[in-house]
Amino acid sequence: MSSNKSKVAIIGTGFVGASAAFAMSLSQITSELVLIDVFKDKAEGEAMDINHGLSFLGQMSVYAGDYSDCKDCDVIVVTAGANRKPGETRIDLAKKNVAIAKEITANIMKHYTKGVILVVANPVDVMTYMIQKWSGLPEGKVFGSGTVLDSVRFRHLISSKLDVDVKNVHGYIIGEHGDSQLPAWSATHIAGVKMDDYCEEGKISITDEDKAAIMEDVRKAGAEIIKKKNATYYGIAVTINAIVESLLKNQKTIRTVSTVINNKFGINDVALSLPAILTSDGVRSLIDLPLTDKEIADLQNSANALKIILDEVKDI
Repeated sequence: MSSNKSKVAIIGTGFVGASAAFAMSLSQITSELVLIDVFKDKAEGEAMDINHGLSFLGQMSVYAGDYSDCKDCDVIVVTAGANRKPGETRIDLAKKNVAIAKEITANIMKHYTKGVILVVANPVDVMTYMIQKWSGLPEGKVFGSGTVLDSVRFRHLISSKLDVDVKNVHGYIIGEHGDSQLPAWSATHIAGVKMDDYCEEGKISITDEDKAAIMEDVRKAGAEIIKKKNATYYGIAVTINAIVESLLKNQKTIRTVSTVINNKFGINDVALSLPAILTSDGVRSLIDLPLTDKEIADLQNSANALKIILDEVKDI
């Protein structure tokens, strides 16, 4: 268990929220974990289930609560939201979930005293932008899980292709957590060696088609999992756990979280993912990636795609 007393709230105990709570209990990263859901029985059931395994893991206080328990939290994780239904557009989903998020934010802020808000519910970039605005909190105190999981998928695929430990692969998916996301190939390296140079030196063939296939696999990974098992939750649960651990331990880890961007790469007033340094206070700063002109143009296109959705929901 974390040696310092810490408190985390998870709002929404569906597949993602419950799996994240379970991951946190396995890793023992916080001393107090409160589960909040509009369906109180669901939160209570998840807390009971986790508690029955805790004696094998360590000591943690895990319980179902309500919004008043957001008081004194170090991290508040927002996973609550509706899932996209067949035939529903992304804008339909955005309108539905933004309305839910508005109510959640109001309830959090009634009791908020400190800490950061980590937004996971989709569409995560739109939700992050709106919750940042409604909360009135300083920039960096509200951010989304963004493309952290996409970046992990990206590194996993490169490590498989190049047959090298994923820990030595550094690369980022940036922009929207969605269809317009892009890989920062120019900033992708293997143990400090640019990927193209690494492949050339090791006589490893990696073509533009190979790169396009990797990107397509990253982009479609979530949908592919949903097709096979109806939902994705283990990967994002471990991702949430890793982000929360970075925050609670003040690790200053660099993660591609979603934050409101202003004056970066000609982009303003939209939330999207770029590598950011995370401290216990939230996002400390963004990393200036050495992007090519093409990558900057693609990132701007990603921002514009998000603004189209934002324009539809800003008045909710």
